[in-house]
Amino acid sequence: MTTAHDQMPSSNAVPPGALLWGAATSAYQIEGAAHVGGRGASIWDAFAHQPGAVERGEHGDVACDHYRLWEADLALMSQLGLRAYRFSVAWPRIHPNGRGSINTTGLDFYDRLVDGLMARGITPCATLYHWDLPLALQEHGGWLWRDTARYFADYAHSVTQRLGDRVKFWMTLNEPSAHTELGYVMGVHAPGLRRGEHYFAAMHHQLLAHGLALEPLRANVRDAQVGIAYNLAQIEPATDRSEDQEAAIRADVFAHGAYLEATLRGHYPADVAVVMPADIVEPGDLDIISRPVDVIGVNYYLRLLARAAPLREIFGYTTELVKTRRPTAMGWEEYPAGLAYWLNRLQSEYPDQTIVVTENGIGLPDRLGPAGVIADTRRIDYLREHIGVTLAALRAGVKIGGYFVWSLLDNFEWQCGYRPRFGLVGVDHHTQQRTIKASGYWYAQLIASGNLE
Repeated sequence: MTTAHDQMPSSNAVPPGALLWGAATSAYQIEGAAHVGGRGASIWDAFAHQPGAVERGEHGDVACDHYRLWEADLALMSQLGLRAYRFSVAWPRIHPNGRGSINTTGLDFYDRLVDGLMARGITPCATLYHWDLPLALQEHGGWLWRDTARYFADYAHSVTQRLGDRVKFWMTLNEPSAHTELGYVMGVHAPGLRRGEHYFAAMHHQLLAHGLALEPLRANVRDAQVGIAYNLAQIEPATDRSEDQEAAIRADVFAHGAYLEATLRGHYPADVAVVMPADIVEPGDLDIISRPVDVIGVNYYLRLLARAAPLREIFGYTTELVKTRRPTAMGWEEYPAGLAYWLNRLQSEYPDQTIVVTENGIGLPDRLGPAGVIADTRRIDYLREHIGVTLAALRAGVKIGGYFVWSLLDNFEWQCGYRPRFGLVGVDHHTQQRTIKASGYWYAQLIASGNLE
C-alpha cells in the first residue's frame, strides 16, 4: 500500500488517493449459513450455543445472512463509495475439518465475492483468521496444539491459490492477543478456556501460524501486501503508585510487545520470555514468526487502566475499563488520543512499515427512528475525531495506507450478541432489512469529497 503524506495540506481536506477508505467485517459475525454449502463447525458455533455464553442466547447461525445477501451488500458498499472492503475467510468453510479435503463450494463463494468487489472498483482485502477455528482442530487442542499452525499454512495455501490472482492485501490473523486472552485465559470467548498458562501456547502457535502462512502467501500472491491486524489499546496506570505504573508497563509488554516484537523483530520481550514454558518455543520458530511483512494493521477502540495484582503469578497485573460518563454500548471510553499515540509510536519503533487502521468504530444502541432514519450523530462525531487524528499523523509523516471503519453492518458482536450496533448500515436481524445510517451517508460524503467537516 502506498501513502501520500507528502501531499497532505494543513487543513482537514483529504487529497485524492491519500488513504484507502474502507469498511470491515468478519465471516462468523455476518455470513450466517452455518450449515450450508459444506461448511464445517467452528469453535464459535459450539461456544455460542452453550447456555449463558452469549447475551440472550444469541448466535451466528444466520447473523446478517451475508452468505445469501452478498450481492445486496455489495450494492450498499457501492452506494457508500467504499474504495476497499476488508472481510475474513471462514476456515471451516474451506476445510470443514480444519485439514485435508477442500470444500470448493466455500471457495466458490469467496470467488464470487471478490469478483463482485472488483467489478465495482472496490479493493478486496482479506483476513485469513478472525477467530472461527474449525471445531475439529479444537478437539485436538486448537491453538494449544502446535500442529494447528501447520494446518493453518495449508489452509492459507488453499485460499491464496484460488484468490491470490486478484486479492493482494492480506491479514493473516485478526487480534491474536484478544483471541488468546479472551478465549484461552478469561474464557468469555470461544473456545471458553480459563487458565493463565494457556496464554503462551495459544499466543506462540498463532504467531507461528502467521509465519508459516507467509510462505504460501508469497508464493501464490504476486505483489502481496501482508501483515497482522493487532489490537492496540493505550494502557495507563490506574493510579500514580509505582506498583501500578510498573503494572501498566508489564500489561503493555504482554498485550502488545509480545506480538509486535516477535513478528517484527524476532524475539519475545524479556518479561514474557522469562515465564514462557521451555517446551513451547522450538529452535527456528522465531525466525519463521519474524519473516518480513509489509503492513502493520491497527485495530483501535479504547484506553485501559492497569493495576498491580501480585497474586496473579504469571501476569502480575489486571486491566480495567476507564469509567466515563458516556460509555459506548461495550462500556468503552471514546479516546481518539489513544489512536494518535499508537500511530506515532509504531512509526517511531517500526519506521519501515506501512500502517493501516484495519478497524476503528463505536458500538451504540442505534434505533430506527421516524421516516426510517437511523440518526447516529454520535458515531459521526466519533469517526470525525478518529479520522482527524489519523490525518494529523499522516500530515506529520506517519506512513498510513488506509482506514477501515468497523463495521460495514450491524453484526454479531461475540459474547454481546446483537445488542451493540457498530455498523454504518443498520440491520434488522429478524427481517434482514438493511438501512444506511446517517454515519454511512457521512462517510460516503467524506470519501467522495475529501471533506472531514
